[in-house]
Amino acid sequence: HGHRKRCAAELARAQRTMARRRRGKGHPPSKGYRRARTQAAKVQKKAARQNRHDGRIWAGTVVDAHHLVAVEDFKPRFLSKSTMARKAADAAIATVKRELIEQGRRAGRKVVLVRPAYTTMTCSRCFARAKQPLGLEERIFRCRACGHTACRDRNAARVVLAVAERGHTGVDDVSQTDHLPPGGGAVAV
Repeated sequence: HGHRKRCAAELARAQRTMARRRRGKGHPPSKGYRRARTQAAKVQKKAARQNRHDGRIWAGTVVDAHHLVAVEDFKPRFLSKSTMARKAADAAIATVKRELIEQGRRAGRKVVLVRPAYTTMTCSRCFARAKQPLGLEERIFRCRACGHTACRDRNAARVVLAVAERGHTGVDDVSQTDHLPPGGGAVAV
């Protein structure tokens, strides 16, 4: 949980030392520069190790508490090219996802990877899809078909869980009729 942020002061100190010890081009790095570079690498490694440890603990808690683990199968590679790169690295998203899958399978839990397409655009109550994707500034999901309103992230999580419970791998595989009882009306997920 933000270990990289906590280690930022220590890392900044090592990087300032590196900058002061830097020689001009053509000269080998000084002993002080190499020592500061090694210190900066150690701080970064420590933060990454702490994030991995926290991810393992969290994954173990989730796996112990649930029989079905539904994971959105998005690839965090695109985040490295965005402004969210530091937050993604801090959260160690890919590592936590891998750990969750590994621990779930080891514990004999059902682990379902759900494609992320349309999860934020789909209503978790009636499975109607919004015509346009929500902007990142829009935090509330409102369904025009059934009137359901929920936090955008909770709604998407319920969609991922509903898709996994029905044994599908993506929202496209589930039709609205899968969620409606024979007499009509919506089923809450």
